[in-house]
Amino acid sequence: MIKRILLALLAALALLVIAVAINTWRHGSRQIQVPPAPPLAVDEAAVADKLAAAIRLRTVSSHDDPNLNAEEFRKLHALLEQRFPLVHKHLKKETVGGLSLLYTWPGSDAQAKPVAFLAHHDVVPIAEGTEAKWQAQPWSGEVKDGFVWGRGAWDDKANLIAQLEAVEMLLAQGFQPRQTVYLFSGADEEVGGRRGAMEAVKLLAARQVKLDFVIDEGLLITQGVMPGLAKPAALIGIAEKGYLSVVLKVDATPGHSSMPPPPGGSAIGMMSAALRRLEDEQLPAALRGVAREMFETLAPEMSGFQRVALSNLWLFGPVVQAQLEKGASTNAMLRTTTALTLVHAGNKDNVLPGHAEATVNFRILPGDTRDSVLAHAKAKSGERFTLEKLPNNSEPSPVSPTQSASYRQIAGTVRALFPDTLVAPGLMVAATDSRHFTSISDHIYRFSPVRAGPDDLSRFHGTNERMSTANLAEIVRFYHQLLRNLNAPAP
Repeated sequence: MIKRILLALLAALALLVIAVAINTWRHGSRQIQVPPAPPLAVDEAAVADKLAAAIRLRTVSSHDDPNLNAEEFRKLHALLEQRFPLVHKHLKKETVGGLSLLYTWPGSDAQAKPVAFLAHHDVVPIAEGTEAKWQAQPWSGEVKDGFVWGRGAWDDKANLIAQLEAVEMLLAQGFQPRQTVYLFSGADEEVGGRRGAMEAVKLLAARQVKLDFVIDEGLLITQGVMPGLAKPAALIGIAEKGYLSVVLKVDATPGHSSMPPPPGGSAIGMMSAALRRLEDEQLPAALRGVAREMFETLAPEMSGFQRVALSNLWLFGPVVQAQLEKGASTNAMLRTTTALTLVHAGNKDNVLPGHAEATVNFRILPGDTRDSVLAHAKAKSGERFTLEKLPNNSEPSPVSPTQSASYRQIAGTVRALFPDTLVAPGLMVAATDSRHFTSISDHIYRFSPVRAGPDDLSRFHGTNERMSTANLAEIVRFYHQLLRNLNAPAP
């Protein structure tokens, strides 16, 4: 009997191994095969100089004061007009919401659906006290060691300069797009885009514009970031997480610190317990949706156990998910994240406060909603708490299709210019202006051909932000080729 059981188990195991092997083999490459793009000469030094000049203008935006640094923004507008004369001669330029820019490049086919290329020219401030840690002064726009240094070099003036440079070059060559092209650059993306992107969408909607696709800043070309992947990976964001900040408030009896209440009875104690529950009992993770499609696309390009596991998520899904949850960036792709960001209570060391407040920020995974997240926060905080949603919250974006002609145009352009780079869909975990365009386009993609390794990710909104001059030229080539490809069938 025991021998029969063992033989049955061995047979079952053998069948399982065979099934896994066959399934792994059946998962062939999903990469688009296209010929290399023709070489394009880009004046790397000249483009770097344009970006450097833009960085020197301190276009820090404000949520509450639309006129903060307005003169710096206007100087940037004048700089763009000076450095890109053909763009400003042939494209219609409009100022939207005070300081944002909308350019219209008419296409040759009035029946073709237009497209929009997005960027933004506002930047975040420099963290106070960190100036001395920069290898070049953050507002200097210094070009050294093959990089343009300064705030906005990466986020997002490089995209703006590269888009305008590509259009300038195409105009000089006599090129006209088949479909109308809109270039939009927001002046308040970093604070929500309500004065810029939202107003631009209202303007386009009033003109009955429906966009074939939108491309905005977003995911990158990463190298050495994803375990098991030797080649660079270009991740095209097909969706964006939602955003919700909730203020928790709780009252208690104030008094002298010499006579505290029982444990858990003070305002700070109750708040601490609630925050601990929210952090320890987060919304569940799942390997589904965009994350699953991304890993299934990359699986055939991996080696060893990573390929086997990702090609057989029906079997190894729980193991893969457990590993992904251990990394901050990969965990963010699997769940609605919970971040404790602000706490306020008390004003004297020997007084028990009668009130405590804390702010919790949630980045909402597609499939969850603001209401479901708020219900979760209420359940974990408790009956004595009141909860308040802060403004500027948003639902997760719709998921744009990867089988569309527009996705294939973008992916094919990447493959033509970066032949050794793998392309896969991804989830944008931060917020961009593109989320405001969902009412006028079903195809919104968040991708910048910015090369980034593990050491570069901390530069985003951080210290020593920079852009490689060689990579800047590659970004110009990307937009130049993508615009040319719009006049040809999708690969």
